[in-house]
Amino acid sequence: MASINQIGVAVVGTGFGQKIHIPGFQHHPRTEIVAVYNRDLNKAKEIADENRIYYAYNDLDKILSLPEVDAVSISTPPFLHYEMAKKVLEAKKHLLLEKPMAMNVDQVKKLYHLAQAQGVVAIADFEFRYVPAWQLLAEYLEDDYVGQKRLIKIDWLVTSRANPKRDWNWYSQKDAGGGALGAVASHAFDYINWLFGSVSKLSGYLNCAIPERPDHNDGSVMKPVDADDTCLIMMELADGTPLQLSISSVTYGGRGHWVEIYGEKGTLVLGSSNLKDYVHGFELFAAPAGKSLKKVSIPKKYDFAQVFTDGRLAPFIRVVDRLVTSIDSGKSLAPSLKEGVYSQLLMDLTHQSHQQRRWVNVHNIDEFIRP
Repeated sequence: MASINQIGVAVVGTGFGQKIHIPGFQHHPRTEIVAVYNRDLNKAKEIADENRIYYAYNDLDKILSLPEVDAVSISTPPFLHYEMAKKVLEAKKHLLLEKPMAMNVDQVKKLYHLAQAQGVVAIADFEFRYVPAWQLLAEYLEDDYVGQKRLIKIDWLVTSRANPKRDWNWYSQKDAGGGALGAVASHAFDYINWLFGSVSKLSGYLNCAIPERPDHNDGSVMKPVDADDTCLIMMELADGTPLQLSISSVTYGGRGHWVEIYGEKGTLVLGSSNLKDYVHGFELFAAPAGKSLKKVSIPKKYDFAQVFTDGRLAPFIRVVDRLVTSIDSGKSLAPSLKEGVYSQLLMDLTHQSHQQRRWVNVHNIDEFIRP
């Protein structure tokens, strides 16, 4: 049971939740997992036993009725997020919500206002803000290293779904929140806003290269795929900078994840060629105008306290720390659901642009988020 100084947490969703959320919360000195949810009660009990978690339920209402539960993390498939998060906030529990936040921006906006009305903390799991090389990049940009930006180019090209024999599941379904736009571009939209500021307009193109996949229950049955696996998005930032974002999860030998910033005073390049771990391996390169790029050493102040085999765990622990700090301060610190609203807004507008085959303007977030 959680002590007076600890925060009792319930983990809802045991895919990514079991791999990252459970060990992340168990590692942090201020959080203790007191309950776990899985729609299969036997599976919930099995996971609870493996991780010494006291309560295991397949009923979210039972978990929310527990006085030991102060906060809830949700990492279920996106189509379940809104109703689950709404219940959590209505029960006046603090919330950590995985991306994509929900199925559309109106749902996320409602959750944002509900959290405010209930007086509870609600933050989003945008992990790149906590990766050392990315934090150093933010420092260089804050110091105006490149000056006036001329072009930003982002490639995120991986092999995670390149094999057409990979099983069909909710990720294959647009109506379930599947696809690369939600899984990957949701992160990119957040760090674009964090590093470079708001977007004024965008033009998006979505494609599905593998139109069917085998049903994992019966490999002889093929099911249709309608969720995107490639996204090409052009943006104009509020300061006029052009930005090109290319994302694909079906690129054999893809170059990994790279962010290139070209400006009047110099160039910054951040990237990782690691196709198996989307956090491990990032390096920062910098060059004044006219000079060759050189690798930049990352100061120890940005180092993780501990590095794990799974690169996602260390930044997630920093997300947990952000949740704890938010609860202590009584305020949802960035990245809060406000940043979640913005990421979801850009996803929705990308779908709109693709469907209408045109550029679309992006709302000012402070005006858009008002009730």
